Amino acid sequence: MRGHLAAIAAAAGLLSPLHAAAQAYQCRVPQSGVTVPDIRPQGRPREMPTEGYTLALSWSPEYCRFRKDSRRDARQCSGQGGRFGFVVHGLWPDGPGDRWPQWCPNRRDLQAEEARRNMCMIPDARLQARQWEKHGSCRFSRPETYYKVTRILWNSLRWPDFDRLSRKRGLTAGDIRETFAQANPYWEPEHVGLKLNSRGWLQEMRLCYGADFMPTRCEAHQFGPPGSARAKIWRGL
Repeated sequence: MRGHLAAIAAAAGLLSPLHAAAQAYQCRVPQSGVTVPDIRPQGRPREMPTEGYTLALSWSPEYCRFRKDSRRDARQCSGQGGRFGFVVHGLWPDGPGDRWPQWCPNRRDLQAEEARRNMCMIPDARLQARQWEKHGSCRFSRPETYYKVTRILWNSLRWPDFDRLSRKRGLTAGDIRETFAQANPYWEPEHVGLKLNSRGWLQEMRLCYGADFMPTRCEAHQFGPPGSARAKIWRGL
């Protein structure tokens, strides 16, 4: 696994531009008080070969739009833990076609210290635990390894100014993909999936990787709306 991690880091090094703005929001890592809940499987185990990965990224201003007073989402949405733009929803192994493995048997639980380390990437310990149990356990032997790989991929990304992009007249899904690709070498618009809600607001970006952790063309079920689809980005911060 150490050699595999080195290969992932090397791939991420190729993807990371030398001169680009990082995520423009702020976060404070909690010094203590992180509790990791037990997660019960919410489906049957489904094991299958991994053919690629999806790094799902949630746009916090839209997620928090109606959750600013939610106790469960306080760290992400109240402003007390920082101001978030994109955060990681999860790193999902992909199977053949539109299938994916899930809830694979494992004997490892996410520990509080590991969850604390990841709180600026995934500011919700429950979500971290769920992503490990549902997705990470099907490809990695330990949650620490799963989240190390996730951090490598996350830290290789650079973010254009989404506040500025949100003000573009006639904004489309294609504009969002193209703007991200321009900020990240080796990425093309066809590698970038999007999820818009029923009113056209950006909810998630879903980055498609091959089994070698290099960008790859998204399948139809990952890609989301066509480039011509009108889109909106909620600023809210």
